[in-house]
Amino acid sequence: MTSSIQGTGKEDEAAPEGAEHRAMRRSAARLAAVQALYQIEFTDTAAETVLSEFRAHRQGGVLEESPAKTDFKKFEAIVSGVEARRQELDARIATVLAKDWSMERLGSVLRAILRSATFELMAGMDVPAKVVINEYVDLTHAFFEGSEPGFVNGVLDRLAHELRAPEMQKADHEPPASSE
Repeated sequence: MTSSIQGTGKEDEAAPEGAEHRAMRRSAARLAAVQALYQIEFTDTAAETVLSEFRAHRQGGVLEESPAKTDFKKFEAIVSGVEARRQELDARIATVLAKDWSMERLGSVLRAILRSATFELMAGMDVPAKVVINEYVDLTHAFFEGSEPGFVNGVLDRLAHELRAPEMQKADHEPPASSE
């Protein structure tokens, strides 16, 4: 089963927007996806129920101290994709964890972050791997002040080198890319 991520929603069709605005909407989608996946796991609520709630009651998140509109199409693609491929994602993540770590040992928020990012690395080929990693490391900083962002960076870097080897080899020899 393959899932892909589309980057724009209906509201994008109404008026052209700059790359910075599009990037903020995608960042808000990632934040909302992590929150929704946490809620799904914590409350054992069906994904469709949580997606409906987000559509009806939440217009976006707060990024850099200002409200951000969410790219709901991307948000729904991430949440639905993670839920549909959860076992596959967990197995893939487990391959790069240290021997004494397991998915169960990770907290719910870290699991949601790693699952979302891994899904994007596997299905979101329109976004460079380095951008996916940077986005989710930044998102991890929003939830944690300790060593978790470094942990997420290490796990995602190893996964990206496995899932997108040619892209990562090329990127390792180029200057860092800007966010999308």
